[in-house]
Amino acid sequence: MSARALPTAGGPALRVPRLGDGALLLMALATGLCAGSNYFNQPLLHSIATGLAVNDAAAASTVTLSQLAYAAGLLLLVPLGDKLERRGLAVGLMALAALGLLLSGWAQNFPMLVAGTLITGLFSVAAQILVPMAATLAEPARSGRAVGLLMSGLLMGILAARSVAGLLSGVGGWSLVYRVAAPAMLALAAALWCVLPRSRNPEPIRYAQVLRSLGTLVREHPRLRSRALLGALSFGSVSVLFSTMALMLAGPAHGLGDTAIGLIGLVGVAGAFMASFAGRMADRGRVQATTAVSVALMLAGWGAMALGGAHLGAFLLGFLLIDLGLPGVHISNQNVIYALAPQARSRVNAVYMTCYFIGASVGSALGAAAWRQGGWLACCALGAALLLGAAAVLWHDQRLARRTCGIG
Repeated sequence: MSARALPTAGGPALRVPRLGDGALLLMALATGLCAGSNYFNQPLLHSIATGLAVNDAAAASTVTLSQLAYAAGLLLLVPLGDKLERRGLAVGLMALAALGLLLSGWAQNFPMLVAGTLITGLFSVAAQILVPMAATLAEPARSGRAVGLLMSGLLMGILAARSVAGLLSGVGGWSLVYRVAAPAMLALAAALWCVLPRSRNPEPIRYAQVLRSLGTLVREHPRLRSRALLGALSFGSVSVLFSTMALMLAGPAHGLGDTAIGLIGLVGVAGAFMASFAGRMADRGRVQATTAVSVALMLAGWGAMALGGAHLGAFLLGFLLIDLGLPGVHISNQNVIYALAPQARSRVNAVYMTCYFIGASVGSALGAAAWRQGGWLACCALGAALLLGAAAVLWHDQRLARRTCGIG
């Protein structure tokens, strides 16, 4: 690793290590496992319900619970990245997330699974310590590339989580994926401890100040508000899909098992490459165009999804389009918000990602309600409606961007 200087207020420049490609790849793998740990349950809902003797609605509630726990971690734990040493914080959170995975893997009843799900969701926010850390330690001209690489890893982790969970369920039951992921999480945490440099905010502040400053950041930065709402609506739309697709695909129209449902996630691998592309477009000043195209792709995806209840090919096309669009929106959002307050990236990220996962949890709950009331077509209508809201917010954000001299 080489080093570069970071300015400090009222003092000399601070020399810090710069992340090499090897460290970035390891961080991308870690973010993927952390994020993916919250998605293992999605293709397994029917098997979980059967194995723990609960109904499908109870099993589906674990999707919402994991997202709410993640949102709580984003709000309460991620801001600590601007106070504590970041390497130690990320590694410690990963170790605690591994404990949650172990509890889920050995759950003998539904309350044990819920407890494991909540612990994993709360502490797997280590991924959101690593992303702004990469943005801080990368060269300024390559910050978008670094964020895009880690987000590619995160998205690959989410996609692979569903596929691996489905495959392992076919081998050893729904709990096997949790039993495998726990030691993998610990191994990655140890590797990060050995590879990453120490990283700390040159002006750390007290925890109470950290939390109070979140509201200040929201008030002072209109584009943080607009991009957070845009992210919440976009991810909320996708969560409608995530929380109901397994129920539809396992139903009479398609009759797929856990393994087949998990393998469908591989169709969206292209979405992970979109994250890297979006990061490069951000470095070239094409954030607004990338966001607009991404929202349009997701809307088209829901149009195909409406036919997916009867035609598996249409479902796969819609799934691909949605998985292409979401990372484009997300990476564009992050590149905008990180530029708003470079000295407070962990806190800015906490605000944004808390809204992002609140949107996800609301989308999951609304999706489950739409499924009960109107089946698959109602879910598709809901997903498209949320994206139309996102398009309206993007129009507002473009007006804000023009007011700030065209930034973004």
